[in-house]
Amino acid sequence: MALFDVTGFRCGSELRGQLFGTGPSLLSDRANHFTFGTKCQEFAVPAGVDTSAFLKSCKQDDGVSIEMNHGTTTLAFKFRRGVIVAVDSRASAGSYIGIINDMPSLHVIEINPYLLGTMSGSAADCQYWERLLAKECRLYKLRNNQRISVSAASKLLSNMMLGYRGMGLSMGSMICGWDKKGPGLYYVDHNGTRFSGRMFSTGCGNGYAYGVVDSGYREDMTVEEAYELGRCGIAHATHRDAYSGGVVNMYHMQEDGWIKVCKEDVSELIHRYKKGMF
Repeated sequence: MALFDVTGFRCGSELRGQLFGTGPSLLSDRANHFTFGTKCQEFAVPAGVDTSAFLKSCKQDDGVSIEMNHGTTTLAFKFRRGVIVAVDSRASAGSYIGIINDMPSLHVIEINPYLLGTMSGSAADCQYWERLLAKECRLYKLRNNQRISVSAASKLLSNMMLGYRGMGLSMGSMICGWDKKGPGLYYVDHNGTRFSGRMFSTGCGNGYAYGVVDSGYREDMTVEEAYELGRCGIAHATHRDAYSGGVVNMYHMQEDGWIKVCKEDVSELIHRYKKGMF
């Protein structure tokens, strides 16, 4: 005990309590990833880090200002022969723009052969949570010997987001797939909002994409007409929106799974549509 008094050594439980607190989030109780089995949902971040408090500190008038600006355009719509998913390939951070043409999966997560997820907002948030969703969908199939429905997959992602509402996430996603009920399309965002529909577009160029698709959408379109509408919507959005661009990556969700339709440069598409634009 004399040596402890001289060195100022503190026992492990006392030291842990001062570093990490004595609440339910002790180091031994922390999860290494999101799971529905934990009593307290939390990120796999270093103990003591409060994400929401950090973001607030960065936005103070007398401190460093981090503008959480993100730019992209994603589009998905259902028609009689499946679901068309079209996205651009530009990633931006405030005024910095990077065009990544060799990464077609940047804005589309291929969850499984019958499920796709689009990404807009923070690329890190979208990739983390949708890849986690892919893992949970795989576990569902192993446990139940059947693949998860589109509705259940979107609900799973929505429940994940509800557990972290107000913690600074930035995500707007569309979950697209085909199950026993036919083609499915759901919108899910970082607030846990979830609803189904026939057409969704997310990202800062979504207003331009909506305008194009609304003018040409029909439920009884042919497959080629649907492909052209998807290409046209993304191309026009990239032309008008400074934060969208790159190439158009398009997928077609069919009854027997999704297929990759095309990867086309938007600058070439703009010249093709130039006659109708000016």
